[in-house]
Amino acid sequence: MRVLLTSDTVGGVWTYALELARALRRHDDDVLVAAAGPPLAPARREEAHAAGVALETREAALEWMDEPWEDVSRTGEWLFELAQSFDPDVVHLNEFAHATLPWDAPTLLAAHSCVLSWHAALGREPRGWDRYAEVVASALGRADLVVAPTRWMLDEFGRLYGPMRERIVIPNGRDATAFRPGRKEPFVMTAGRLWDEGKNVAALDRAAERLEWPVVASGDPGTWRPRSLHLLGPVPQARLAAWLGRASVFALPARYEPFGLAPLEAAYAGCALVLGDIPTLREVWEDAATFVDPDDDGALAAALRRLLRDEELRRERAEAARGRARIYTPERMAGAYGAAYERLCTRLPVGAR
Repeated sequence: MRVLLTSDTVGGVWTYALELARALRRHDDDVLVAAAGPPLAPARREEAHAAGVALETREAALEWMDEPWEDVSRTGEWLFELAQSFDPDVVHLNEFAHATLPWDAPTLLAAHSCVLSWHAALGREPRGWDRYAEVVASALGRADLVVAPTRWMLDEFGRLYGPMRERIVIPNGRDATAFRPGRKEPFVMTAGRLWDEGKNVAALDRAAERLEWPVVASGDPGTWRPRSLHLLGPVPQARLAAWLGRASVFALPARYEPFGLAPLEAAYAGCALVLGDIPTLREVWEDAATFVDPDDDGALAAALRRLLRDEELRRERAEAARGRARIYTPERMAGAYGAAYERLCTRLPVGAR
C-alpha cells in the first residue's frame, strides 16, 4: 500500500503522523510524509530520519492561522505535485482544506480538532471564522472517509458541520518504549501548549499554591507567565520522558482535549493521572484517571492533595493508568488505518466485513 500522509510541522499532529508512518512501515506499507507549516525543528527532522520515514516539507501558513488561504492553496499545489510523482493508493490528510482537491486516489481525512469546537468548549462565539468553517464543512462532506480519535469528537464534527460520507473512530497511539517509569519523586508534572486556554493549565497554576509538592510544567507558555508552576519551557522528547519518569502525578485539567497524547505519555511513564472531566478524556481513560471539574480549582487542589498524601493510592492509580495506556499502541492504530485503507481501495463500505 502506498500512502501519501500529510502533516503539519508543529504540535500533536506531527507526533501522530510520525508514529503512524513508522508503524505502517512495519506492515510493509510505503509511506511519504508531506509536512507543511513553520520551519521544521532540526530535532524533528532527525526524528523522522531515525525512524526511516520518507519526508518532504514546505514552509507555509496553516489553515488555522491568520490570513492563510493563499499559502494553503500553494501547499495544495505542492501536495498535488507530490502525489503525481509518488502515485499513492490512498491520500491520508490531516488538515481540512486539501480534502476538496481532485485527487486520483481515495481520500481519508483524519479530523483531530477544529477551531469551532475549541471555541464551543470554552463557551465562546467563534467570530471571524466563517471562511474556515466553510472549508471544514466542505472537506468533511467531500472526503471518502472521515476519522476522529474519539467518538465525542466525531459527533462534534457532525453537530458543527453537517453530514459526512463515511466516518469512524480510530484512537491515536504512542510508542511506550520512549516513556518508562523511573524512581518517582515528590512533584506533579504537566506538559503541552501552556498558553492554550483549552488545556486550562492556569487552573493548575492556581491550585499549585495549595499543594505541598512543586508542579513542573513543560511546553510553550507563549506570553502567559505562571505564578506558581516551575517552568521548563519546551524540551526535547528524551528530556520530557525523563521528567515524566520521575514525576509521581500528571495533571491536565483540560476544558478541551480531542484525545490527549501528553496524558498517554505520562501514563506510560508511571504517573497517576488527574484530568479534566470532559467527554473525550472520560472516553479515553474510563476509570483509570481521577477526573475533576475544569472550573473548580478547589476540587483540583483536593484531588491532587489526596494523591500526594497517599502513596498506596498513588501507586494504584498509576498502575491503572499504565494498564489502560497499553491499548493505545501504534500497532493497533496502524492496523485500524490499514484496514480502512484496504476498504477504501476496494471501494467497499467502511463498515463492511
